[in-house]
Amino acid sequence: MHFISTRGNKEKVIASKAIIKGICDDGGLYVPTYFPNLKDKLNNLVNLSYKKLCFEVLKLFLDDFNEKELMDCINKSYDDKFDNEKIAPTVKIKDNYFLELYHGPTCAFKDMALTLMPLLLEKSLEKNNIKEDIVILTATSGDTGKAALEGFKNLEKIKIIVFFPEDGVSTIQKLQMKSQEGNNTYVVSIKGNFDDAQSSVKSIFNDENFNKKLKQNNYILSSANSINIGRLLPQVVYYFYSYLELVRNKNINLGDKINFVVPTGNFGNILAAYYSKNMGLPINKLICASNENNVLYDFFTTGKYNKNRKLHLTTSPSMDILISSNLERLLFEACNRDDKKVNKLINSLNNKGFYEIDNNMKSNLSSFIGEYATEEEVKENINNIFNKYNYLIDTHTCVAYTSYEKYLKNTKDKTTTVIVSTASPYKFSKDVLNALGKEDNSLDEFQILNTLSKETNTTIPLPIKNLKTAKVLHNRSCEKYQIKKEVENILKV
Repeated sequence: MHFISTRGNKEKVIASKAIIKGICDDGGLYVPTYFPNLKDKLNNLVNLSYKKLCFEVLKLFLDDFNEKELMDCINKSYDDKFDNEKIAPTVKIKDNYFLELYHGPTCAFKDMALTLMPLLLEKSLEKNNIKEDIVILTATSGDTGKAALEGFKNLEKIKIIVFFPEDGVSTIQKLQMKSQEGNNTYVVSIKGNFDDAQSSVKSIFNDENFNKKLKQNNYILSSANSINIGRLLPQVVYYFYSYLELVRNKNINLGDKINFVVPTGNFGNILAAYYSKNMGLPINKLICASNENNVLYDFFTTGKYNKNRKLHLTTSPSMDILISSNLERLLFEACNRDDKKVNKLINSLNNKGFYEIDNNMKSNLSSFIGEYATEEEVKENINNIFNKYNYLIDTHTCVAYTSYEKYLKNTKDKTTTVIVSTASPYKFSKDVLNALGKEDNSLDEFQILNTLSKETNTTIPLPIKNLKTAKVLHNRSCEKYQIKKEVENILKV
C-alpha cells in the first residue's frame, strides 16, 4: 500500500513515511492508492475484540509494519486507559443507538486515534532511521489538543506544540491542556479563533525556508491533526466495530445497511466513516451534523462551500470551524481522483473563500446528507433525552441527535441508525447543566461537575475529576499572527 497526494505531485510513499511527514510536499493530504475491500470478509470479523479488529483493518493500510510491530502498538494503545472493556461500545437507548467514543483517557473521541498514532509515529521514525527530532505542531478546537498531548507526552525524540483559541474551548478543555504533564509538551493559547490557528499552522508546514531552518537545527515538522493519515486510519476501525456489534447483538443481520450520524467540524470523523463504506461496510447514508456554523450543511445541500461568513461561538466548540481541512480528501474521491480539479477548488477557497462543485461530483456524494442544529434545539434536546430516557449526552452528540431527528422527519427513512457520540457530557458540564434547567452562575467549574453528577445520578469520569487538584503548567499566550514566532521561541531556533 502506498499513499499519494490529493494535489497530484506524483509523490508516492509507504505508510510510515506518510505518518512522519503528515502533509505532502505540495500541501496536499495523503490518501491511500486504493481502498482494500472487506465486504466478503465481514463474517470472519464479527466476533473479534476491538484490538483484533483494529489489527485486521490497519494491516491492510500499514503494510510496511510487520505483524508484531503493529500488534504491539495496538495492545499498548487500547488497554486500561479506557474505562470500558469494549473500548467503543454501541448502546441502545429506546429506539436509538449511540456509538460512545469517549471512554479513553481524555474523555473524547480523539483518544480513539491519538492513543495509537504516537506509537505508530515512534515506530515509523525507527523504521526510517530518522535522526532529527520530530515537532508535532497542532491547532485544536478543544479535544485534539489534550488527546495529542496525552498520547505524545514523554516520548523520546518528539516535541508537541498545541495552539488553541483562548475563547473557543470549554473551561474543562482548557484546564485539561494547561495542566498537561510531560517534558516535551507545550501549550499556547491564541487571541483568535480555531480557523486562525489552523491556517497559521498550515502555513508553517508549507513554509519551505522555515522548514529548512528547522532541519538545520535538527527538527522535522509533523502533525497530529486528522490531516495526518496515521490519525485518520485508526478512526475507520470503530465504524466497523459498531456495525459488527449490532450484528452480534442481533439488532441487524450481516449485510443490512445502516446510517451513521456524525457531529462534524474538521471532517476527519465522518471521512473515516466514508472510508469504511469504500472498504465494503454496508452504509446507506452518512448524515453530516453541523452546529450553527453550518458551512458543511450548505455544501451538501447546494454544492457550494463558502467560508465567507461570521464564525459563531457555540456550546459545541469543537465544531466551531469554517474551514474543514479533511473535506479535501472527499473532494479527491468525488471528482474521481482528478487532482487538477482538486487544485482548482482549493485555490478558489484560498483566494476567494469559496468554491462550487459540478453536478458529477454532487452525484458522487449522494450518500451524504447535511443537517444542522441551532443552539436552542441542542439545549432543548439534551433535556428531552435525559427526561425521556435517563441518558445524558454532551452538546456535540446532541447536535448529531437533533440533526438525525430532522433527517427522520424529512425522509421517513427507517434504516437502523447509529448516532456517533464524541465526548463525555462532563467535558461540557456547564452547558449540559444549563440545558437541564439547573443554571447557577455562582458555581465554579468543579461545583458544576458535582451538581451535574448529583442531579443526573451519573459518575464524573476520573480524568475530569482529577483536574481539581491538577496544577496549571502552561501559561503561554500569543497573538494569532505570532504563531510562527512562538514556535521559534519554544524550539530556540
